[in-house]
Amino acid sequence: MNKPILPLYKPLLAVGIVVLSCSVAAGQSSKWQAAIAKQADKLEPKVIEWRRDFHEHPELSNREFKTAEKVAAHLKALGIEVKTGIAHTGVVGILKGGKPGPVIALRADMDGLPVTERVNLPFASKAKGEYNGQPVGVMHACGHDTHVAMLMGAAEILAGMRNELKGTVKFIFQPAEEGAPSGEKGGASLMVEEGVLENPKVDVVFGLHINSLTEVGKLKYRPEGTMASSDGLRIKVKGKQVHGAYPWDGVDPIAVSAQIINGLQTIVSRQTELIQDAAVVTIGSIHGGVRGNIIPEEVEMVGTIRALNVEMQKKIHEKIKLTATKIAESAGATAEVDITIGNPVTYNDPTLTSRMVPTLEAVAGKENVILTRAVTGAEDFAFYQQKVPGLFVFVGGMPKGKNPSEAAPHHTPDFFIDESGMKLGVKTLCQLTLDYMEGKNGKVQ
Repeated sequence: MNKPILPLYKPLLAVGIVVLSCSVAAGQSSKWQAAIAKQADKLEPKVIEWRRDFHEHPELSNREFKTAEKVAAHLKALGIEVKTGIAHTGVVGILKGGKPGPVIALRADMDGLPVTERVNLPFASKAKGEYNGQPVGVMHACGHDTHVAMLMGAAEILAGMRNELKGTVKFIFQPAEEGAPSGEKGGASLMVEEGVLENPKVDVVFGLHINSLTEVGKLKYRPEGTMASSDGLRIKVKGKQVHGAYPWDGVDPIAVSAQIINGLQTIVSRQTELIQDAAVVTIGSIHGGVRGNIIPEEVEMVGTIRALNVEMQKKIHEKIKLTATKIAESAGATAEVDITIGNPVTYNDPTLTSRMVPTLEAVAGKENVILTRAVTGAEDFAFYQQKVPGLFVFVGGMPKGKNPSEAAPHHTPDFFIDESGMKLGVKTLCQLTLDYMEGKNGKVQ
């Protein structure tokens, strides 16, 4: 049966237009990739200079005043709209492109840690501060100084090509990722609460974290749960105080606490489906009593709970309460369990992750992009991912050829980052932004 031939041309013509548009987009992206690489090379000395200044002058959570001032001044000099004082010291820059498109957020955290630096560097921190009422040394022992410097570099490159941008970029410089001081609110949760993802409304968020155990030049990623939830645990065990020579006349909360600690470990080892995801229950502090011949009335334990799965997280919370209260009850004591909800699971949207992996491979080389295992450390970047699709990637900061077992881990006095790794971070932030705007590797959502 003969059919009109013209309707067949329409899909073919549409396919031709799609192929042509993809070719143009791919060519544009390729041109941008070379331009970004060139600009990143040119900017590297400035990025290193910024990083060294931040490293030498770290500030604790919710106290990042000078850091925020320097960031805001840099963004203003680039002609970027700047908002300050968000979540105490947060800075947000809004770069509107010359063409319509999605709103993409790029995030860096700014705070240092109460750690005294031991690394022999000319720009090593000698800063002092106060943490929960205690005098402490202050150090960028997690690489947040590099995060700020890399995002400042990305802002400068993207601002230089604003007329070509198909959308808007929101640069989020966040305080207090390590947690607000006692009695204060802060971090990503407060940034979200104060509207950082609105006006304009963010469509997608990207973040990077330098890693001292990953070789320079490499990127690591994981779809779905990539970093754990982090919840606080406090258990008060109440017994009956008595002379240490006559324990049968009282109820020993120390002995009960020991049994509870052992019982808590069976929650992970015997009651949690570990072939699905990892989990951790740790008691890191225990206090009770004042002298050896007095059994005290009360013992307090403080710990942390980590999970990579929301359902598993809920189940662990239930089991902790059941285990602690029932063990205490069996000994004639009582146990009060208080679980404080902290960071959610850092969850990389699987569709977004799959879409952007080709971008990571184009920037770093396919052989340098590694599908990694999940880690039980936590990141408050997760609060942004609860609201919009997000992707969180690790950037290598360990000197090439070094054995990871010999490299100092994060949050330690000997933490060290090879600054040559930052250039890849700058390029990655820029290319993720441009490829998402172009709809490269998939349709813009």
